[in-house]
Amino acid sequence: MTSQINPNNIDASYPVAGQPNNTQGFRDNFTATQTNFQYAENEINDLQNKAVLKAALTGTTLDNNMNDALIYAAKIQDFSATSVAITATAGSIAVNYSAGHYQSISTSGNINISFSNFPIAPSFGYIKLQLVIDAPGRTVTFSGMSQLYGTTGVQGIVGNTITFASAGTYEFAFQTNTNGSTVTMFDLNRPLRLYTNPLLLASSEDLAASAAASLATTASYFSTSAAETATLAAGTNGQIKTFMMAADSGDMVITVTNAGWKTSGTGTITFDAIGDGCTLQYINNKWYCVGNNGCAFA
Repeated sequence: MTSQINPNNIDASYPVAGQPNNTQGFRDNFTATQTNFQYAENEINDLQNKAVLKAALTGTTLDNNMNDALIYAAKIQDFSATSVAITATAGSIAVNYSAGHYQSISTSGNINISFSNFPIAPSFGYIKLQLVIDAPGRTVTFSGMSQLYGTTGVQGIVGNTITFASAGTYEFAFQTNTNGSTVTMFDLNRPLRLYTNPLLLASSEDLAASAAASLATTASYFSTSAAETATLAAGTNGQIKTFMMAADSGDMVITVTNAGWKTSGTGTITFDAIGDGCTLQYINNKWYCVGNNGCAFA
């Protein structure tokens, strides 16, 4: 802005020394000085209310709220975002976008997540959410939007609800330009080398006796020390799961939910020799065997 302060309307040569001076000149200079002081006060107050500051002015609290004003052609270095640890651990939890762009929730029960204060459409908003899941079978439901996109391939998701097969730390991102009416989800837990050449699927696990096979990994292997059992829960349509016997000191019997080789309900797969293995795929809400080496299905 152009300042209204005008030093030229003050006669610096008045009064003239050694001669009588008209009092009007004093009054004119005093008036001009007062006017310029008023301009200065107004402009300083305007700057204090509107300027972006590095630190708080004396006697004030720093508040660089831009009120959605446009900043452009800026080069940014050493930029950070606010991280928020949400204290709620179960039930309905509101994630406030305006509180920070990275937020985390540690569960102690099933949770239902909604988002608030996304930018007004058509402005774009993006937030990352860390979920620390405390127990297998925990569910996380996303609600409050008319449509959740990007869910294809997310492990354990049905509709807007994820059932986590294993405890652990998971991260997702969410973006919208519709003020949260429609939201796109990004699963940040997927391996970065997925779909590269060679094709690499999710990592393997050593399946323990009496354990539930992980739905977050493609391959499970086991070495029995005696007769052992394990379980495989319902998967996600299109999901592939493989099992291999690495050492045999007793049969391994895996009970499979929604077994495709049964009319309904569970079925079993028995491994009784080193090298026994099979590949399953979850199709139309059932596990079907698409490859077998030495396993017995019942």
